[in-house]
Amino acid sequence: MHFSVKGNVSWVGKIDWELRKFHGEEYSTHRGSTYNSYLVRDGKTVLIDTVWSPFAVEFVENLAKEIDLAKIDFVVANHAESDHSGGLPELMRRIPDTPIYCTANAVKSLKGLYHQDWNFRTVKTGDRLNIGSKELIFIEAPMLHWPDSMFCYLTGDNILFSNDAFGQHLASELLFNDLVDQSELFQECIKYYANILTPFSALVDRKIKEVVAFGLPVDMICPSHGVIWRDNPLQIVTRYAAWAADYQENQVTIIYDTMWDGTRKMAESIAKGIHEADDDVTIKLFNAARSDKNDIITEVFKSKAVLVGSPTINRGILSAVAGILEEMRGLGFKNKKAAAFGAYGWSGESVAMITERLRAGGFHLVNEGLRVFWNPDGQALADCVSFGRDLASK
Repeated sequence: MHFSVKGNVSWVGKIDWELRKFHGEEYSTHRGSTYNSYLVRDGKTVLIDTVWSPFAVEFVENLAKEIDLAKIDFVVANHAESDHSGGLPELMRRIPDTPIYCTANAVKSLKGLYHQDWNFRTVKTGDRLNIGSKELIFIEAPMLHWPDSMFCYLTGDNILFSNDAFGQHLASELLFNDLVDQSELFQECIKYYANILTPFSALVDRKIKEVVAFGLPVDMICPSHGVIWRDNPLQIVTRYAAWAADYQENQVTIIYDTMWDGTRKMAESIAKGIHEADDDVTIKLFNAARSDKNDIITEVFKSKAVLVGSPTINRGILSAVAGILEEMRGLGFKNKKAAAFGAYGWSGESVAMITERLRAGGFHLVNEGLRVFWNPDGQALADCVSFGRDLASK
């Protein structure tokens, strides 16, 4: 399958309608995804990126129907991760001498993944590749989101091939941003940023400013997952700039797990107190054991404050809460307040443990948390409401 993108640029990738988990089991893809590969025909023919390895044979067979593979003059590998480079071994088996343009770090990654010494041509920011009437300009983008990542820009058509930046996991036969459901599109965009790019927000901001400084007109942004931005393409760049700036909305997210409903009752009563003190704030509650962790992380990203609760079990916390706390720590959220809560019957360490993990994750603790003995009674629930009111005031 191929689609015309613009002029002599075609999409030759793969739509993965069935994908529900990505990066192993680390990322949920409720709406599937795409692996975007692009074929640029000018005086020379260039293939930009490939597809995930399970689709490698299918990809190469379909590509061979589109063009005589021997007529591909250059391959560009914007990023070595397997969902983009997985088609390379099958492709290079057919055209082994074709030059592969990539960063020096990508050479290390590709050799580490596939143990092949292909015809690598390393590039750095500002390098140009003449392909006839047009040029490809390379722009390194380290840690967006791997050390080897880069963009490339096609002159004449003014297309930025941005690889993992500005993409989203969204399967659609409608190739362009203006043709898909906008609420679904931007939900997947912010989820993608929150779960993958948050730790690199300072680099995102710096890279956006660097690309802008190039002064290159951008008529289209072609990422490696999801739809292509052709209608007002810089709108997603504007969103990224906002998300990179310690983003938050007027929202509080409450995350908990519970054994016999005591901690759940606390969560709901705390939410009631927050709402009584501030009826404009959006409050969202998630049972960490029953909710998708990437959806939770997206809401944490949007929040100005986060509350985390667990009962004490074996002098510790429930595993679902421990897992989401580790996700939050690794993503390095900034400028967010937090507090802990939990019910207990014996030793009661959970609140202190959650508090410490939140602090280690860079959250600003507004208090030392709230503990309730056994199943909360009327007075304990009233204390939870007061706890919520007090948190809202802070």
